[in-house]
Amino acid sequence: MRRHWLRNERGFTLIELLVVIIVLGLLVGLVGPRLFGHVGTSRQAAAKAQIELFGTALDAYRLDVGSYPTSAQGLQSLVTNPNVPNWNGPYLKKREVPLDPWDTAYKYACCPGQHDDYDLWSEGADKAPGGEGENADVTSWQSLKSRKAAQQ
Repeated sequence: MRRHWLRNERGFTLIELLVVIIVLGLLVGLVGPRLFGHVGTSRQAAAKAQIELFGTALDAYRLDVGSYPTSAQGLQSLVTNPNVPNWNGPYLKKREVPLDPWDTAYKYACCPGQHDDYDLWSEGADKAPGGEGENADVTSWQSLKSRKAAQQ
């Protein structure tokens, strides 16, 4: 009797396999877009965090040197001495200036910037000024406004 039972259990039927594939397809179709929809906001958050870290490094540079790096010296002066006295860097841990989450260099203007002592920004996924959503610019002056509003 046991041999007869083992002969009938050979595997899954084609219909069972198709049902499993359809269910998996539906799950991917419903859950996938929700997960990938958060990628853009996480990149925006990462850019904001990097700009905050740059701000801390720029402030440390200013304390040591007496001024922020010029636009010509750029963010590279945070990791290599631009031949200024009292430079006590590197001011970034990795000893290199990271790219933004969209693999583009951050933009830097200083002394003064249009919005503050310096302006630091990423142009987002579209790599062009302006935009909305993931294409929106991430800027140091927006972060500064947020911090000032939170302090008040």
